[in-house]
Amino acid sequence: MKPTDLRGILQYIPRFRDKTFIISVDGAIVTSENFANILLDVAVLRSLNIRVVLVHGAAAQIKLLAEEQGTPASDLDGAGVTTAETLQLALTAANRLTHEILEGLAANDLRAVSTNAITAHPLGIKQGVDHLFTGKVERVDSEMLLSLLSQGITPVIPPLGFDGDGRTYRVNSDSVAVSLADALRANKLIFITTQDGLIRNGQLIHQLLVAELEVLLNNHRGELSPEMHSKALHAAMACKQGIPRVHIINGRVVEGLLAEVFSNEGIGTLIYANEYEQVRRAMKKDVRSILHLTQGSVATEELMKRTRQEVQQHLGDYYLFEIDKNPVACVALHVYPDSRQGELACLFVKSTHENQGIGRKMIQFIEGKAKEMGLEELITLSTQAFNYFQSKGGFVETNADRLPPARREKYDSSGRNSKVLHKRLAGDPSKAGAAGSFSAK
Repeated sequence: MKPTDLRGILQYIPRFRDKTFIISVDGAIVTSENFANILLDVAVLRSLNIRVVLVHGAAAQIKLLAEEQGTPASDLDGAGVTTAETLQLALTAANRLTHEILEGLAANDLRAVSTNAITAHPLGIKQGVDHLFTGKVERVDSEMLLSLLSQGITPVIPPLGFDGDGRTYRVNSDSVAVSLADALRANKLIFITTQDGLIRNGQLIHQLLVAELEVLLNNHRGELSPEMHSKALHAAMACKQGIPRVHIINGRVVEGLLAEVFSNEGIGTLIYANEYEQVRRAMKKDVRSILHLTQGSVATEELMKRTRQEVQQHLGDYYLFEIDKNPVACVALHVYPDSRQGELACLFVKSTHENQGIGRKMIQFIEGKAKEMGLEELITLSTQAFNYFQSKGGFVETNADRLPPARREKYDSSGRNSKVLHKRLAGDPSKAGAAGSFSAK
């Protein structure tokens, strides 16, 4: 996303204004070259009246300090055993990082403060092992944090917690971030890491329902990159606690934070607590979106040209697939009641949402609608995507004689010579394959 693309940002502002984002940054990112740009992105969020709490880790710095001092570090991520020596390294590293973050925020004219808002107690003995100075979040001082946020102050939270006697414990920063998101009822939790997101078998997962993530963690954890296990576990935990969206992005991508927050496509992985995507009937305000979505495929002759008037005239036939209330795909069902046929038409999925199963959902949706209407057959016409509909969609090639008379007349006059495919609707709908960027006439 270009920083000058204000139109892309403006549509989100009413939704995010006065909402709270928890941004959790790995220690390795705080000291990276791109961190100054991340703080600029935070300044943009603050300028839009989005409340931000910054959490940071310190694993990379603890490891570096341990190597410099020749001190063995017992734990790096705050989940294992923290010895007294490691706690001292954690204190040094966390204090340095907090100071760097405060300096960076000051450079962007943002007021910020480091707090002791995390009350922790010892993790204790687990499976016979005393975790010593490793802590677990017991309570978040939400009253203090909300007061700071209401004054336009950005809290900076280190991966440390304090008990009632003033003792300090090393706490996993992912756990701190989830606890903060829960206590402050955050709208988003964003993990900024050194990875592109959740990688499964070498492929980036763009979006995932929390229930699907739990299945993945329980049955196929080995398919995820090991360094992202903690992020995946805490993302699932956050969604189950009521946080609507959890994002995992690469902090080395310039303007990546803004691109993730203010675009449908994003740059990393989105885990969501509910079905944030839906198919709905098109309305008057959607005519422009339908024409805009399909204009590229019209130009390449994948789709038949439709005028604004034609779309408006048959608007009740059109459906849109939305992600966070933004259209990314469309389809139409034209009904021919006399022959009990329906035409699956104008099926298009944005190239930015390829291979995410959206086309399959649209086809299944139209099949369901056709069955509800008592139709017995679907037809579709295609000039370039007929292989997809045959091999993945369960359609079979036929000839133009199968078309309803009114559709046959339009077919003959178009000169497009489209292939005609049909699919009987008796029994269960055939399973359609994963969608790429494709379209049906």
